[in-house]
Parts: sequence; structure tokens; C-alpha cells
Amino acid sequence: MLPALLSRRRFSDLSEQEIIALAISSEEDDGRIYRSYAERLRAEFPDSAKMFDGMAEEEDEHRRRLIELHKKRFGDTIPLIRREHVAGFYARRPVWLIENLGIERIREEAANMEEDARRFYLNAAKHSTDADTRKLLGDLAAAEAGHIATAHRLEQEHLTEDVKEREDQKARRQFILTWVQPGLAGLMDGSVSTLAPIFATAFATQDTWTTFLVGLAASVGAGISMGFTEAASDDGELSGRGSPVKRGFASGIMTTVGGLGHALPYLIPDFWTATWIAIFIVFVELWAIAWIQNKYMETPFFRAAFQVVLGGALVFAAGILIGSA
Repeated sequence: MLPALLSRRRFSDLSEQEIIALAISSEEDDGRIYRSYAERLRAEFPDSAKMFDGMAEEEDEHRRRLIELHKKRFGDTIPLIRREHVAGFYARRPVWLIENLGIERIREEAANMEEDARRFYLNAAKHSTDADTRKLLGDLAAAEAGHIATAHRLEQEHLTEDVKEREDQKARRQFILTWVQPGLAGLMDGSVSTLAPIFATAFATQDTWTTFLVGLAASVGAGISMGFTEAASDDGELSGRGSPVKRGFASGIMTTVGGLGHALPYLIPDFWTATWIAIFIVFVELWAIAWIQNKYMETPFFRAAFQVVLGGALVFAAGILIGSA
């Protein structure tokens, strides 16, 4: 790590030729990123893809103008220098890290890319004492500001309010199908189905450590089962529910979390203290489920609360009765 940092050049040590070369490579990288976003979105969000195609063309135009400037001032040989070679230069997040986070996050990242570049050149110009360098950096900052204006223009051109609303609704629906529905099903299963074995064990043995082990086994086992069931039940191709791996992880993890919520209090040695805390957590979990149903599934809150609390109360009562028998 330290050798990599020491090998980087400081921006203040770069010559004007190297600054232009750095701007050329940065524009080239950004153009590639925008084209990657466009390709990623083309099938589902064609209008947003057109916007990113237009932004990539703008980057190409700025790169062409910078290359012409370099040829005019320094000749045809452009030094190889990239943003990772310069200490403190803004970094770009990997495309694979952003492209799976949804269309709104991609749009936000594009805006941040242009703003980062503009702010860097503007601040660098303020700290420069050389007149020519200040002018060059100021021109680059103005170019990046122009990119931001172009992005807004392209967004207005290709993304009308109706189109943007339609794409946002589609992205929200996909998010619900891939993450919320499986996660909610897992949370409900983990929170409700583990109530009976945990509280039956608790009242049958009144041993907190044994109760915790039963709860841990039930939660982890249910999480693995739900995860594999969700992933294997539908590959997402025909239903449009998205990646089975993502759905499996969402369902499995939330199932385990739901069960562990009221199992963890039994790490407390005192039985009744642990039990009352576990009961409180159960009600928090059930109300959280009702809130998620209301927010994402548009189920009326009190109807969702009634259904979830009633079901949870029945399982909870069954566990206590069996454990007390």
C-alpha cells in the first residue's frame, strides 16, 4: 500500500503537457463508463440508455478537442498518465459496483462523476500560481461544468417526466420483486415460525442457554432452507423476478435475522429478563413486517398489522402452551 502511494505523482508536480494528457485519459475513461451504463440499461430503460449514449459522445468530443490542443502545443506523442497515477486525483467507482444498484443510483453516479471532475479542476486552478496553468485548469473546469449542463439537457431531451416516472416505477417494481418480496417472506417465516420452538423450549426447560441453542439452530436451519427454496423455485426468466441468487440471499438472510431477533435475548442468564426482552423484540419484528407490507406492498397498515400480529400471537401462544404442558 505504502509503495503505491509513494509512486504517485503530486498534481502540483505535473507539467502542462501531463495535465492535458491526464485530462485526455480521464475523458476517455468516462466515455467508456457512460457506454457501459448505456449498454446495461438499453434493454430495460432505452430512454436512459440514449441519454448515456449522448453523454459518451460529449466526452468523445472533449477528448478530441484536448488531443488537438496537445498536438498544437506539444506534438503527437501523448504521455501515458492516468488518474490512478496522481495522488489525490478523483477516483471512479468500478462499473460493476454501480450498475447493479438500480437506475436512479446510476444517474446519481453520472452526476457525481461530472461534479467531481469540475470541482477538482476548479480547486487545482485556485492553488496554481502559474498563469498558463491556471487558464488551462479553468478551461477544464468550464468544460466539466458544460458536461453537467449537457447531462441535464440530454436528460430533458430523452427523459420526459412520463418516461422517467415509467422507468422509476419499473425499477421500483424490480427492486420489490428481487429483494423486498423474498426478504419479507423470509422475515415473516423467521419471525413467526421460530416462535413456537423457541418459546416452547424456554418454558419447558427454563434454561436460557438451551433455549438460545434451539433458537440458533432453528433460525440458521430455516434461513438455509428458505434461501435454497427461493433460489430453486424460480430462475426469474419468465416471472421477471430477477436473479435467483439475489432472491435466495435476501430470503435466507432475513429468515435467519427474524429468528435470531428473539433468540439472542436468551444469552442473558436470567430467564424472565431474557423472556420479556424476547417478547418485546417479537412485537417489534411483527410491527416491522406490517410496516414493510404497507410501504412496499401497499397493504393497508392496520390490515397488515392485524394479519401479522394475529398469526404471530397464535404461534406464540402455541409455543407457550406446549412448553408449559
